[in-house]
Amino acid sequence: MQSVSNNLPNSFSNIKAIILDWDGVFHSGYKSRLGESFFSEADSMGMNMIRLGYYLNSSSIPYTAIVTGENNPTGQFLAEREHFDAIFYKIKDKKIIADYLQKEKGIKPNEILFVFDDILDLSLAKIAGIRYLVARNASKLLHDFIKKENLCDFVTANDGGNHAVREVCEFTLDQLGIFEKTMRTRIEYGNTYQTYLSSRQSIPTQKYTLKQGELIMI
Repeated sequence: MQSVSNNLPNSFSNIKAIILDWDGVFHSGYKSRLGESFFSEADSMGMNMIRLGYYLNSSSIPYTAIVTGENNPTGQFLAEREHFDAIFYKIKDKKIIADYLQKEKGIKPNEILFVFDDILDLSLAKIAGIRYLVARNASKLLHDFIKKENLCDFVTANDGGNHAVREVCEFTLDQLGIFEKTMRTRIEYGNTYQTYLSSRQSIPTQKYTLKQGELIMI
């Protein structure tokens, strides 16, 4: 993990939402003509751990969502299986998600942790509180531009096909100072974890898309 910002615009403990792009973040970016892709169970476990960590810090699970410019059936499968709050489809201007969260959930842009990799993501990266850029060796000029424009705080060491999400999750828990506490809570599998898991499993995954400039549930 490479830090590219000397002064983070927000502290890790203030985060209330975790928003992740799909293509190039959870996988390499390759898909079939039907939109099928893959995800890593290592990344899935990382997401469970980061949500548990925030729960241990604040007694609440951060709003968690995937936002993507296309239809991604594998992303929907993961979001529903892991009980993310939402998946947003066909979103080309991703700052719309920040508008939605502030209006509907009372979550400010600087309370968003955003994991992204490409050009479609930059409108949200510009305003999010903590921004992780997923590395891709082929995009050196884009990465230079993103750093120059101060559109990210950290760049992962791994790309989307090599568990970048897991890297982000472990790094964030370490920055919060609760990596070991989170691991022990999961290993113990006791009352604290069971209470968290019950809360997580009760979260319904909402699906949204953009129609005539407005987010609609589908």
